[in-house]
Amino acid sequence: MGRQTSRAVMGQFSRGCYLSAPILVLLGLRVVATLARGPRGEAQQHGQSGTLPRFVEEPVDAYIIKSNPIQLRCQARPALQIFFKCNGEWVHQSQHMSREHTDTGTGLKIREVMINVSRQQVEDFHGPEDYWCLCVAWSHLGTSKSRKAAVRIAYLRKNFEQDPQGTEVPLNGMIVLHCRPPEGVPVAEVEWLKNDDPLNYADDSIVDLRGDHSLIISEARLSDSGNYTCVASNIVAKRRSSTATVVVYVDGGWGDWSEWSACSSDCERQRSRECTAPEPKHGGRLCDGVAVATDNCTGGLCTQNRKLLHDAKQQGAESSSDVALYSGLAAGVVTVVLLIVAVTLYRRSQSEYGVDVIDSSALTGGFQSFSFKTSRQANPLLINSSMQPDLTVSRTYTSPMCFQDSIDKEIMAEHSLLRPLPELKSKGAAERAEYHVMSHPQTFPRGLAPDYRGVAVGTTLGIRGKNLFTPPVSLTPSRPLHKATAVFGHAGGRLVVPNTGISLLVPHGGIAEDTTWEMYMSISQEDCSALSEDGSEVFLSPAVTYGPPGLDLSCSVAMTIAHCAEVSADSWAIRLKRQILDNKWEEVMCTDEESTSCYCLLETQRCHVLLGQPGRYALVGEPLNQEAAKRLRLAVFGGPDTGNSLGFTLRVYCVDDTPHAFQEVAVGERSRGGRLLEEPKIMLFKGNNFSLQVSIQDIPQLVWNIKPFTTCQEFSFSQVWASNQHPLQCAFSLERYSHSSSQLSCKISIRQVTGEEHILQIYTSVVENEKAVVPFFTQSDCTITSQTGSRAFKIPPSIRRRIIATFDAANANGKDWQLLAQKLQIDRNLCYFACQESPSSVILSLWEAQHQDSGDLDSLASALEEIGKVQSPKGTGTAVCNEKDSEFTKPG
Repeated sequence: MGRQTSRAVMGQFSRGCYLSAPILVLLGLRVVATLARGPRGEAQQHGQSGTLPRFVEEPVDAYIIKSNPIQLRCQARPALQIFFKCNGEWVHQSQHMSREHTDTGTGLKIREVMINVSRQQVEDFHGPEDYWCLCVAWSHLGTSKSRKAAVRIAYLRKNFEQDPQGTEVPLNGMIVLHCRPPEGVPVAEVEWLKNDDPLNYADDSIVDLRGDHSLIISEARLSDSGNYTCVASNIVAKRRSSTATVVVYVDGGWGDWSEWSACSSDCERQRSRECTAPEPKHGGRLCDGVAVATDNCTGGLCTQNRKLLHDAKQQGAESSSDVALYSGLAAGVVTVVLLIVAVTLYRRSQSEYGVDVIDSSALTGGFQSFSFKTSRQANPLLINSSMQPDLTVSRTYTSPMCFQDSIDKEIMAEHSLLRPLPELKSKGAAERAEYHVMSHPQTFPRGLAPDYRGVAVGTTLGIRGKNLFTPPVSLTPSRPLHKATAVFGHAGGRLVVPNTGISLLVPHGGIAEDTTWEMYMSISQEDCSALSEDGSEVFLSPAVTYGPPGLDLSCSVAMTIAHCAEVSADSWAIRLKRQILDNKWEEVMCTDEESTSCYCLLETQRCHVLLGQPGRYALVGEPLNQEAAKRLRLAVFGGPDTGNSLGFTLRVYCVDDTPHAFQEVAVGERSRGGRLLEEPKIMLFKGNNFSLQVSIQDIPQLVWNIKPFTTCQEFSFSQVWASNQHPLQCAFSLERYSHSSSQLSCKISIRQVTGEEHILQIYTSVVENEKAVVPFFTQSDCTITSQTGSRAFKIPPSIRRRIIATFDAANANGKDWQLLAQKLQIDRNLCYFACQESPSSVILSLWEAQHQDSGDLDSLASALEEIGKVQSPKGTGTAVCNEKDSEFTKPG
């Protein structure tokens, strides 16, 4: 028996990969000595014979704080040796600290072993589980293993995953404050502070702290108002969340009426009441109605006397009001005279000296920027029709507006705009003229127009006054028809499809004199399958049609189209295509190439195109690599469930980031009473073939319920990549447990697998009688579709003519149309301008289209100033520039 035990012990140690030969010899000698003492000696030293080692103390889980090592400890009896094994490997004996002591109660010896584990050891370990260690104890009968002890690095992140949000609730209402502590090891414990003092919710029956760390007060009291803070702590640190202000308010109520007072000399009696049952507190609503009531105390007998007294008072008031009236008229006349004198003096001073800064208010045409803003109340949880979130922070939407004609528009612009180029001013003011849009007898289309080649107007264009064009793509009644029509003459103008980012500029002189054309624009969404058989191309803009067919213009029109391509990187091949027969599309030009038939100026969010032929056009993109991305606008709308009084539906949209795409969503939501719950966000969806996932998170489980397995929805890559025809939409149907729950807070996560992720935070009230309004422009927000004549252009007509005459002509100073294009930063594809009859006119038309949303001429004035500073090679040109410089810098 002794030999077997010796061989077993030596076999166990020989398998230890860190034990050296001398150590094994020493252990073997100890085993032999132990066996030599016999059973009785062994029993005296280590307890009763015939038992395996039993652990008195096993290693426990430990956490490393900062860089301080931790110590693992274990004790066993009877034990000849104890060693640690960490992550399946034996710990070297030199790292063990062992000792023996005698149990004072039993007189038996207990062996104790300790090791230290450092932070570096834990960080260097990479395995499927946490760093772990256990003890192995030997006796003459065999071995015993202790439990595994995990060793982790303790930490606590700084930011809370969800901070509590302030709220306002009525008396006896429910307060729900959510808190998700920061990630940490070990998991942080949460406590709540009220006004920086610990909240004692154990002794309060109406205060409940749930397992998700939410603080719920079922019946709010006035004393529950205060500042609440969520505090998370573990062995490493303590973190405080942002403070949530809770206001418990009381709406006022009227008390009983007092007794009627005695009858006064005016035959009236009064009674009063006070708003004290209850008294409004903490911003509660005041009482509705009057506090004092008046009544005739004689049953109408005093009515005649009161009427006579009233007439006498009225006559006295009229006599005094006459004096005030005449005094006011005299003061008004004096004010008007002084104003006229001041304006006259100001104009004289301006005429004498001039200014270097353009008067943008005088030069502004019919387009001006304006912002749609709504106010955000202090409490984001109480959103109703009068408390919409600030959905347009740092964002301005531009739309056409109408203004009265400015009589002095050209005069006020000339001093500053043309001062850098005195050769333009030398043309004289005699050429200044006003342009009027006249109704000419020769308006097309009507009957058979020239160049119609015998095609009857009624078959293709319709009759004037009716729709001239019917898109071949049918639109459902719920989708708005985007179309604009106007009559243009020789003076030109601008045609705009409201709120879509689509416009058409007809230059002055493009239509022959004594002729007008009834022109139109319309928008439709096309199916990407019509582009290419392999599906490599996608629409980046809506399809825009302008006409009518057979339109006869002497110069190109400028069309502006909004697109959704992310053009910051060279990941797209973007082309302008035109629809031909059988729903096929042909390429007009690539935006990166040179062309003499068309011109494309691609910007971040839109493209300006110079076209000479009517038709249907669209921007099409072919991704060159997986970094090609489309901009998607993400928005969430909400509204009550019409079939369930307790239901509320969240509708999430992912549409192309173009005004037209979001316009359709906004119109549809307005018709169904939807409400925009969070500011829309822009997402870059990459062409990497990965899908889009939409999920709802952090639903208050005690207040709201959602059907199982509906919290996450997914769109395939092809659905999103070619989503221009129909907006992508998914819905989440929620149901509250009771009518008293009127607030909803949750998160909508929208992420592309291996791509971007965006969070839409929802804080809203779901009271059914609230009528919310979509705070983004729709068709009813802007109805201005056209402007004709000089009002449609930023540059006054006479100034435009002089600029064209100067830069179209050959100039010894080198100041020609090429320099103008260079200074206006539209000098790419110059071969197109060179083929035009008037290159400068086309350049200015493109500049007008580029700056239709800005209300000033700063960029043009700056370009002319830089051109004026260009030094001539020699001769008189230098003298002209020097004379110009001295005039331009004259103080004004």
